[in-house]
Amino acid sequence: MRLRPEQLSAHLQKPLQAAYLVTGDELLLTQEACDKIRQSCRQQGIEEREVLEVERGFDWNQLLSAGSSMSLFADRKLIELRLGGGKMDQKSSAALQEFLTQSDGSNILLVSCGRLDSRSMNAKWVKALDGAGAVIQVWPVERRQLSQWISQRMQDRGMQADSVAIELLADRVEGNLLAADQEIEKLRVLVGERPINADIVASAVASSARYDVFKLIDAALAGNAAQALQMYSSLSAEGSEEIPMLGAISRELRTLYQCATAIEQGNGIERVLENHRVWDKRKGLYKRCLSKHNVSSLAKLLQLAGRIDPALKGQSAENGPLLMTELVATLAGKTLLR
Repeated sequence: MRLRPEQLSAHLQKPLQAAYLVTGDELLLTQEACDKIRQSCRQQGIEEREVLEVERGFDWNQLLSAGSSMSLFADRKLIELRLGGGKMDQKSSAALQEFLTQSDGSNILLVSCGRLDSRSMNAKWVKALDGAGAVIQVWPVERRQLSQWISQRMQDRGMQADSVAIELLADRVEGNLLAADQEIEKLRVLVGERPINADIVASAVASSARYDVFKLIDAALAGNAAQALQMYSSLSAEGSEEIPMLGAISRELRTLYQCATAIEQGNGIERVLENHRVWDKRKGLYKRCLSKHNVSSLAKLLQLAGRIDPALKGQSAENGPLLMTELVATLAGKTLLR
């Protein structure tokens, strides 16, 4: 059967199906769907969980063994098969179908993966999962739907907010559902059951400068050095704190370095980006940046970031803002200092 994410909670009030497929690129929503299935398993007495990560060279006999092996502690278990962004070939498809054929329903299979296109949704292994249980497709929340999504999210937590406040929050989070969820939770803690208006959102939610830092990073990843440097100059002139700004850039550099290392080890870039939870709308930026930078150049940028921290704190004789300018420019592919 096919289920929408909003139908899942009601569905899980009934006896569990033998298999579930959760597919989509919206990380928060796919995680929540999987969490609901895990929680339902626990509520129905299934405490044991076995997780199989499908990486390059994965032995599909592991799945068949997981289904046939008896637990010493429980009669049933949840088997999680995490496909990530990997493609299913004929061999893996056959193994999954064999598992479902052999299953007596005592164990529950939870398969999770990135978004599947229409052709993949008609693949034999997806149809087999559909026949054995339920397929949950998680779709991105578009900007025109975001206000309603935020409103419903607040209602679910017993919160009240006017339409202006909701629109302001939607503008601030810029489509990032994880950020939206965090800000809603922050408002719940700060405000409680009081009605929320735009003034409360403006004062409680992270300032727009935080998101301008993300725009600066995106400009640098896109190779637009002039725009990135202009944004850095504007943020500095507005009095934005440079330590948090450096922290945001450093986190991005660490992810880029990890991605570059994995690619250098022979992994495909699509799989690497999936494994490092790079949002779908940012994959193009990462690909562009990783085409200009390698492990060596990113290591040097991380070393530079390490010099900037004490410089900004006045713990070294170096010029922190000047080094920050170099960091932003070099990340964007333009060398200012040698």
